[in-house]
Formats: sequence, structure tokens, C-alpha cells
Amino acid sequence: MYKSLKEECYEANMELDALGLVIYTFGNVSAVDRKNGVFAIKPSGVPYEILKPEDIVIVDFDNEIVEGTKRPSSDTKTHAYLYKHWEKIGGIAHTHATYSVAWAQAQMDIPVFGTTHADHLTADIPCAAPMHDDLIAGNYEHNTGIQILDCFKERNLDYNEVNMVLLGNHGPFAWGETAAKAVYNSKVLEEIARMAQLTLQINPNAPRLKDSLIKKHYERKHGKDAYYGQGC
Repeated sequence: MYKSLKEECYEANMELDALGLVIYTFGNVSAVDRKNGVFAIKPSGVPYEILKPEDIVIVDFDNEIVEGTKRPSSDTKTHAYLYKHWEKIGGIAHTHATYSVAWAQAQMDIPVFGTTHADHLTADIPCAAPMHDDLIAGNYEHNTGIQILDCFKERNLDYNEVNMVLLGNHGPFAWGETAAKAVYNSKVLEEIARMAQLTLQINPNAPRLKDSLIKKHYERKHGKDAYYGQGC
């Protein structure tokens, strides 16, 4: 019943590894089936080089295993929380990619320094504040989902437009309409993080990209008047 969903999830996880966004068993991608109220996710602690489509675990939004013999990712409750509350996302990716994690550990938003960033979003990439001790001691992975949503509420951000976040002292999450798009956004986030770090090394006082260029580059790719690429 869930063969195609497992294959979608498997391919996305393998792409995460191929793009160099994970090492060893770190990181995971999930893919959702909204019709059946389930999602597929990488099993916990399984190395990418031996991962198979049949290893992928199917879980419902209450974190109950629907299909699979392995334990799902330790981040499953975070994915479930986001799927429950953000109904338009179809895939979620979590990595420990170097530059993204470095910005998260520095507890800093990534400013819009250039047009590569503006091609994908008009806002700085937010870094959520580190989790409070009482939440850490509680249902940690579930509370990570709360941490992400709280950050977006506090900053009045739209998850459809800002499809990536850093968690203070932890690392990045990204999402999209498919699992493949979530991986794409994870790679974009890592490259933007790397470019921003290099920019600040060259010029610690580098200015933020001016609003007119942010608007121009974003609207070339998004919205009703977009003209980048070949269209439909």
C-alpha cells in the first residue's frame, strides 16, 4: 500500500547523503501522504550505504507505527508535529550540515546578503531561540516542533514563503511540497549559510542586500509574474 511513499522517502534520503548534507547516520527526510494521514521516514541509526526502500517506516501523525519493522527516526515527533500544524507541506528534511549548524550554534539569523538568498526567500533565515530547560526535560522531539512554530508565530513568518529554519545550538530543518523539495531547500540553506560566512570573513561589515534587489530576484522566480525558467 505504501510502496511508492517509501520509495519517495528513500530517494530523498539518499539524495541528502549524495549532496554531502549528512555524515554517518545523521539527518533524515520524511514524505507525507495526506490522504491516508501518514508519513514515511528514515529508520533511526541506519547508515545510508545499507539503507533500502523496505527499511523506511510508515508512521501516523500520532507517532504510531503503521508499517515497518524498524524504529523510526528519533526526530519523528518533530516531523509529525509540523505535518499536523502546517497542512501544505509534503516533505521535511533535517540535517547536521556544517555551515547551517555553525550559524545555529552561533544563535544567529542568516541575513540576506545576496541574490542567491533572495532567489529563494525575502526574509533572513530565522534562528529559533534555544529550547527552555523545562521543554528539554519534557517531550523533547515533540517540543522541537513547538519551538519551530513558536519562532514563526513570534516573527509573523509564513511557512509557505520561509521554508527553512535554524534551531539555536541544534541545526536546520527545511520543508517543501515534496520530500525532494525539502532536500533541495536543505541544500540551498547550507549554501546560503556558507556564502554568508565567507562574506563576513571578507567584510565583517557587509551590508544587507537592498530591498529592491531582494524583491526583483524573488519575484523573478515566484508569483504570478515569474519569468525564470521554462514555465509550465
